[in-house]
Amino acid sequence: MGNRLIAGAAVLLLTGLTGTASAADSFVTIGTGGQTGVYYVVGQSICKLVNRDSSTTGLKCTAPSTGGSVANLNSIRSGDQNMGVAQSDQQFNALNGVGAFADQGSWDDLRAVFGVHPELFTVVARKDAGINSFDDLKGKRVNIGNPGSGQRATMDVIMEAKGWDNSAFKLASELKSAEQAQALCDNKIDAMVFVVGHPSGSIQEATSSCEAVIVPVTGGEISALVEEKPYYAMGKVPGGMYTGTDAEVDTFGVVATFVSSTASDEDTIYAVVKAVFDNFDRFKKLHPAFANLEKEKMVTDGLSAPLHEGAIKYFKEDGLM
Repeated sequence: MGNRLIAGAAVLLLTGLTGTASAADSFVTIGTGGQTGVYYVVGQSICKLVNRDSSTTGLKCTAPSTGGSVANLNSIRSGDQNMGVAQSDQQFNALNGVGAFADQGSWDDLRAVFGVHPELFTVVARKDAGINSFDDLKGKRVNIGNPGSGQRATMDVIMEAKGWDNSAFKLASELKSAEQAQALCDNKIDAMVFVVGHPSGSIQEATSSCEAVIVPVTGGEISALVEEKPYYAMGKVPGGMYTGTDAEVDTFGVVATFVSSTASDEDTIYAVVKAVFDNFDRFKKLHPAFANLEKEKMVTDGLSAPLHEGAIKYFKEDGLM
């Protein structure tokens, strides 16, 4: 296992995972996403607050970049990490053993910790590509996202609803979120998709470095998905947030959620939740996507899995439950 640590893998050496040790001797790893995405900031921000109290709690936290939602949930399930950030739809899928998790079956030990920020399915296209709607992506060079990411899983859902497969595109690339803005500006792709909180550094890079615009994601199939799935909701990318997109743009989205499992002990989860919620104003300042967070909504929004006992303990103490 020492070799895995030396290699820098996102492996959790958490004695508390067995339930036999307290948070006082715990090391936790939080799965995040690409380094230009908000998930990475979520994990880094949580660790920053957790590590401020390390001298008192003994809890030490790290949040490496990972493949995203699906990869994080799989890593928690396998025991390679004990916490992670995941889209609300992928939390639901993992709990019920559907979608990307059909082969594994239902996961009764998955636990929600809290919801974070709303995330919108966002299509960014080169201005010269002639893409004005989601359907205009057909026949274009599109980055559909890397396998294991939430953006790829959501793209797969939309494509299935429309009866598309990868052959609908001239090129269906599988770049990671941190790579796609550069690829767009280098004219290697015509459009990229991202499930992300706004403002997004990756989208700011694409819209400021080259002429790119936000494309609406609407229509009958999208409306049906939102109506059928409790973890989806319609949303709007604010106008004026990105260069080249002055008016608000309609789309739909999910909620970024923070998750764990029953393998993580109550004391550890309690300490992590306490670090965030006791320093809530500080947390909200760590990224613009956190600015409008409300504690009450974070206890309920996007949470399909049962709440972890450690989270319940804190929320009851804080009067949120």
